[in-house]
Amino acid sequence: MGVVVPMEESAQEQTGIDRLVALVSPGMARVNKLILSRMGSDVALIPEVANHLISSGGKRLRPMLTLATAQLCGYEGDGDVKLAASVEFMHTATLLHDDVVDESDMRRGKLAARMLWGNEASVLVGDFLLGQAFKMMVEVGSLDALAVLADAAAVIAEGEVWQLSAAKNLSTTEEGYLAVVEAKTAALFSAACEVGPILAGRPAHERAACRSYGTNLGIAFQLIDDALDYGGSSASLGKNVGDDFREGKITLPVVLSLARGDEEERAFWQRTLEKGDVRDDDLAQAQRIMRRHHAIEDTIARARTYGDAACEALSVFPDGPMKRALLDAVDFCIARAY
Repeated sequence: MGVVVPMEESAQEQTGIDRLVALVSPGMARVNKLILSRMGSDVALIPEVANHLISSGGKRLRPMLTLATAQLCGYEGDGDVKLAASVEFMHTATLLHDDVVDESDMRRGKLAARMLWGNEASVLVGDFLLGQAFKMMVEVGSLDALAVLADAAAVIAEGEVWQLSAAKNLSTTEEGYLAVVEAKTAALFSAACEVGPILAGRPAHERAACRSYGTNLGIAFQLIDDALDYGGSSASLGKNVGDDFREGKITLPVVLSLARGDEEERAFWQRTLEKGDVRDDDLAQAQRIMRRHHAIEDTIARARTYGDAACEALSVFPDGPMKRALLDAVDFCIARAY
């Protein structure tokens, strides 16, 4: 489960996320080993379900960010490894829970765990992983880091409930939708980045800088996912294109299309998203409406704006390989749309 980086590729030649992967590779090998050990249980179903998702090819971006910001801030202990594993367990737990709530069939290009073991097992294994995450946080012994990650767990849950209440609600505004994204997605990115400077004992302005980087990167990441759901491919998404549409989710491309559309188009969204009456050609029609109103392009443009804010947040740190790698990570997240 470790990350392999081709040795012949120099730092200057590395693009996208490669530089970040290379710099955190030793730490990620330890994180992966720890994840495998902490998935263990006498209850055979627990490691079976957990391993199905954890070993399914996710990029592990969030734990990499924890290791990266710790290195950026000069941390030399091993607490970052346990916190990075905690972050990955938190993320995996939310995916298991999300798939149950959304009734999703696919995750990372494979059948969702709930399709193989049922909703009950998916929820309970997610709870097990959350418990293991908090055990590792306590072992690190940093109350500040524990507080940041615990707060993120609560905010993520609030974001999930918020999204559930906003589902099929065509009156959702851009501001309201972005608030959900900040809670549901960006909160874990933010926490993953902030615990690095906490472990290193860095001053408040560096904590704030890493937190801002994570928040803005997380929002940009989700907006690109929103665009990909209507304009990408199943391979790039790791799930079926149009899942958001079929599940009645009001994402930013929909919000923009609604604001710019006419009554006929609004009636289309009411039938498909509000009432759930989705027919064979409706996804293609949704894509045509979005192209007419430049909704996907403008969603990507907003993602770029948040990406720029993430890069600007790191201006408090001196130039160096890790800072450049974190800036590359922003470009990587945005470039998924192309």
